[in-house]
Amino acid sequence: MTPDPATASSGAGRLVGHGVRATGGCACGGVRYRITGHLRDIVHCHCEPCRRITGHHMAATAALRSDVQFESEGSLRWYQRTDTVRYGFCSTCGATLFWEAADKADMVSIAGGTLDQPTGLTTVLAIWADDAADFHCLDDTIETHGVDQSDTYPIRPGPPGGGSDTPR
Repeated sequence: MTPDPATASSGAGRLVGHGVRATGGCACGGVRYRITGHLRDIVHCHCEPCRRITGHHMAATAALRSDVQFESEGSLRWYQRTDTVRYGFCSTCGATLFWEAADKADMVSIAGGTLDQPTGLTTVLAIWADDAADFHCLDDTIETHGVDQSDTYPIRPGPPGGGSDTPR
C-alpha cells in the first residue's frame, strides 16, 4: 500500500531536546544545523539538475526556513543554478545539503542523508521520474510522477492532521 503523503508522519518522529526536532550536517562537520519545527517526509527528485548535483537523485525533507538554525556554517557555500534555484553544499567535504527555490521562499529542502539518525521520516513520493537515471530502479511502493507535482501535491512541511502550517 502506498502511504498517503497528506497524512504521513510529516516529521512527527523524535525530539532531540529543547524543542529541537532534528539535527544534521555534512561529513566533515563544517556545516551543522538543527530544526525546531516540522519536517516533511522524504521526496525523491529525479530531475536532471538534482541527479547531477547529488550523483543519483535528491532524497529530501523540507522545513520552514525559520525552523532551521545553524550551529556551524563556515564551509556552507551556495551554487546558484538559475536565477530562482540554488543548492547548498559544504566547500570542504563536498556534501550536498540543501535546495532552495524562489517560489518556495519560506522553506528549505534538506538532503535526507545529512540528518542524524534516526529521523522518523518515510519516503512518500518520487517526482521527475521520467528523468531518472537509466541505472536506477524506481520504487513501486511509493507514489511516483513523471514530472514535478509541486503545484498539485502537498510537498511542503507541516504537522500531521493539519493546523496553521498544513502542507500546501
